[in-house]
Amino acid sequence: MPKDQSKRAKDFADLEEVDAADTSAGRLDAAMREAVAAVEAVEKKKAGKGGDEEMSTEADEEAVREIERLQKEVATLKDASLRTLADFENYRKRMEREQKEVRRYALLEPMREFLPVVDNLQRALGSDGRAEDLKLGVEMILNQMAGLLQRFDVKEVEALGETFDPAVHEAVLRDTSSEVTEPTVTDELQKGYILHERLLRPAMVKVSMPEAGGSSGGETDSA
Repeated sequence: MPKDQSKRAKDFADLEEVDAADTSAGRLDAAMREAVAAVEAVEKKKAGKGGDEEMSTEADEEAVREIERLQKEVATLKDASLRTLADFENYRKRMEREQKEVRRYALLEPMREFLPVVDNLQRALGSDGRAEDLKLGVEMILNQMAGLLQRFDVKEVEALGETFDPAVHEAVLRDTSSEVTEPTVTDELQKGYILHERLLRPAMVKVSMPEAGGSSGGETDSA
């Protein structure tokens, strides 16, 4: 059986044990109620007879046997419940350990994929080639990095020419322009990225605002 299927089967077995704990607890409670009821029945019978010695010995013995049977059942169910609860506690601790391991090593595969990029950067720094060769090498490494980002579903935030969106754009410069009719990104100072549907970081941008009536544009201010 494949490792992942074996693990799932083990998890299902653990969950079945948890269900069994609830069932055992219910049976234990019912058995205890039956034992108490049997004892009370005997006591009531004795009280009703006023302690009469003519009370049936056979009935007494039968009541005693029933009480002993119920006491044994209670003990058996209690033992089973304790074992099941212990198994559940072990299962809970194991799941906590596994979750910690998952969080600790969540970046294992992505970091392994990025190691070749680090290798190429080290080779580029150790190269004695011309500046043009070094630039070409850096461009190749950048393309390699872009491919990895795409592989992990990391996408660039669309910015230049887009309507300013504070959810994904961070305005660091602002000016006014007669060429726009709404706040528009006219320069991208640093790219932003999205992982799946979550923002990794916003794009740092310059935003051009539409001119108010008759005001002159072109002045650049910090946002």
